[in-house]
Amino acid sequence: MHLYDASKQQQELTPSCKEQKLQPPDEQPIAIHYLASFHEICVVTALLPLVTLFTCFVTAYVFQYDDVHETHCRVYNIIPSISAITGVSPQRYFWRFSIALHIGPRIPIAFVYKNYYRAQLTRLAPSLVAKTSWLITLILVLNCIEIAALGGVTYISNRENYPVHERIFITFMVCSLCYMLATIKLNSILNARQTLNAQQLQSIKWKKILFAASMLSTIGLLVFFAKHRFYCHDLAFSWFAFFEYLIAIANMLFHFTIIWDFPSQYMLIVQGPRENLTQYLGTKPKVN
Repeated sequence: MHLYDASKQQQELTPSCKEQKLQPPDEQPIAIHYLASFHEICVVTALLPLVTLFTCFVTAYVFQYDDVHETHCRVYNIIPSISAITGVSPQRYFWRFSIALHIGPRIPIAFVYKNYYRAQLTRLAPSLVAKTSWLITLILVLNCIEIAALGGVTYISNRENYPVHERIFITFMVCSLCYMLATIKLNSILNARQTLNAQQLQSIKWKKILFAASMLSTIGLLVFFAKHRFYCHDLAFSWFAFFEYLIAIANMLFHFTIIWDFPSQYMLIVQGPRENLTQYLGTKPKVN
């Protein structure tokens, strides 16, 4: 997979699934099997769980009200948790199918981000390169753990195995917050004394806002979880669920800031001798 920056191309690239033949001078032909907008792939990937979550909430609230409001305390409750609305049928199948489609692109996107950040190391002072490279690796690991934990909480429901579901959910929250914080820190290092365009400024601003929203929501979630678990207060679980939705939405929107990080890139799937590909693609504009 290779990324082109369309804004740096003199001729506009048109996405197509038809095989194209490119033949650099004195080289064997290179075949392009697939050319797609990386921006559009990222938008669909980021929005898919958000749209599915809203659909599950509405349908479960309307058609399965009693099932999704049941708690061990048997107290008054008006907002069901995410686990409740995605743990009943048929919403559980819709949610699991959606997350399967979502996780697939998330893994290569994580590695694209790693290469995107590493390409910017050349602008740093030599003394900062090793530390920043380590931070980039940490971000990749946290992102991959977050993706794995998302799959875990999706396919191991609280009704099937609550202790395991709870631990995976905690792992997801911790890795998500650490990933957000590390990403913001990395951007501050890479963009120090740099002139940023409007899209880059938007991306950084919203990353900070969404991280702050996630932190405040996590505090609220822990407070009302304790009130519900230990004291069974009325509406405590509803407040817990409310902050749970805020955390999920903030997480999805944080990843949605990719639309500003990669506004005009294309994804290529190409075929040809490796040395030819390296030479040919190396002469084209890349993400920097």
